[in-house]
Amino acid sequence: MSVEYRLRLQIRRVENGQYLATSEDFDGLVAQGRTVAETVEIAQDVARKLVESCREHGDPLPDGLHAIDMDIVELDIPVGV
Repeated sequence: MSVEYRLRLQIRRVENGQYLATSEDFDGLVAQGRTVAETVEIAQDVARKLVESCREHGDPLPDGLHAIDMDIVELDIPVGV
């Protein structure tokens, strides 16, 4: 059974015009993309790989990573106008 986790990202625009995502909840998570959506997608992939690595090596998951109830999912999403 797959578990989904909530992970807070901080995304900021950097000098080259791209976006950089980091997380205070998950040390080592860094992702960069051309758009916010692409950056989030890359961050999800990086987080997934970091979780898999923790599990494979028997390391604890970060305290800031919380399992979520998939019956109700709340998301903050950017909407450009």
